[in-house]
Amino acid sequence: MQCSIARVRIDAHGPRRYFMGMTSTTYRAVLLTRKGGLDALEPRELPLEPPGPGQVRVRVRATGVGFTDIIMRRGYYPYAPKFPFTPGYEVVGDVDLLGPGVTGLRVGQRVAALTVHGGQAEYLTRGAEEFVPVPEGLDDAEVTALILNYVTAYQMIHRVARVQAGTRALVTGAGGGVGSALLQLLRVVGAEVYGVDSAPKAEAVRSQGATFIDYRERPFDQSLRALVPQGVDVAFDGIGGANISLCSHAVRRGGQVVSYGFTSAVRRDGSNDNVGSLLGMLSLFVGTRLRGRRSAFYGITQLYRKDPRPFREDLPKLFELLAKRKVEPLIAHRLPLLSGQAGQELLERGGVRGKIVLLRELTEAA
Repeated sequence: MQCSIARVRIDAHGPRRYFMGMTSTTYRAVLLTRKGGLDALEPRELPLEPPGPGQVRVRVRATGVGFTDIIMRRGYYPYAPKFPFTPGYEVVGDVDLLGPGVTGLRVGQRVAALTVHGGQAEYLTRGAEEFVPVPEGLDDAEVTALILNYVTAYQMIHRVARVQAGTRALVTGAGGGVGSALLQLLRVVGAEVYGVDSAPKAEAVRSQGATFIDYRERPFDQSLRALVPQGVDVAFDGIGGANISLCSHAVRRGGQVVSYGFTSAVRRDGSNDNVGSLLGMLSLFVGTRLRGRRSAFYGITQLYRKDPRPFREDLPKLFELLAKRKVEPLIAHRLPLLSGQAGQELLERGGVRGKIVLLRELTEAA
């Protein structure tokens, strides 16, 4: 795609970009070409196709980088397509072209979608039913954080654990993307929250109204019990492994452990520890229940593919909370749209506080 100035022209096919008098027929994207290291992510130029019946083509404004992207690159993820494919679990964009039969959306409208893959590109085409309109006045990066991290947290709180005001809750990985979302949304509910992480994230955890617990000082279940001898009502954990057992010890008898991931099951060399994952599931569904606690595993994509209605109901509620500033997503890094490799590198280094977001506006400004 060779261009320096872009114009939009409306014709029988809708709005189309014209560069130096020529219609653009390609777009740029990041492709994950194989399982491997960061060099498996390659920039490519791909053909720009019109949307099919019932589909919508969106010009991407923002997408995120998350640990699931790394799992897809390093090992196995059940919802990833065959190589090569474009990463990008969530998308905010502008409707660029409507396929035949699409109603309820308009060209130029800002929308959001849970994509699982495909976001790290200039354009994305999906079924019209996947897109949720985004209200005006909201920041693209913050909206991006809502789609995966905050919907995950919101649904665990309200649809799985059914947290009420006064509930005592424990959150591990509290300084991360989903962890910080849990802290904020639990605060909105009126819960009493304890956040587990390392010392560098202590202030970030406390700033969300949670009591900080340093897991490096001693086993966090011991620290929690020193503060709440009877144990908390619910624990939210995205790490797995030994954390499941510690969470079950931190929760009172009859309480609940909610797991939403097993990041500890990825080895340092990037391979999946399948035995570790299996042991984590056994600890969650057998060990926790043998101790008299309830347990649940939550996966946003699994739920979304089974029934997309909860997502479409909950995301607008989060838009309202964002507009009222009752939630304020923590954005760790804002990078140009096609900087997925840099985003994953930052995430792999560790210490990221909040969400890494890739933005079109930074690409255009460069």
